[in-house]
Amino acid sequence: MQLDDTDRAIMAALRADARLSMTDLALQVGVSRTTARSRLEALVASGQIRRFTIETETDVEGQVRAITLVELQGKMSRAVIRALHRIPEVTTVFATNGNWDLVAEIRAETLGEFDRALRDIREIPGVLNSESCLLLAPVAG
Repeated sequence: MQLDDTDRAIMAALRADARLSMTDLALQVGVSRTTARSRLEALVASGQIRRFTIETETDVEGQVRAITLVELQGKMSRAVIRALHRIPEVTTVFATNGNWDLVAEIRAETLGEFDRALRDIREIPGVLNSESCLLLAPVAG
């Protein structure tokens, strides 16, 4: 899907506030409500917008958080990225440089869920190796 200025404006508005009503979204972008809705539906259908989520200032107490470094086999990155996004505990996937190809942020409610997510990651065709680092308490400078 080729994005135009209206599509980019819709995506920018939703990045700032994913809870915008359709009316407010249309007003911000400068299009009719019907146009905003059809454009948003097209962005979702094409995969340009994969999910709507929230971001919080503080971590949920007791939640297991980790960064998982992923090494890929050959040119499998697109398929692996799609598979990573299907794992509910994977919140974000980053491309990176160095010895690792991807970095996945993981958030799980329990160690059992975290363990299952790691197993799911390791079983993705095209994943050669992974290494995880649990995120403990934030440190002040």
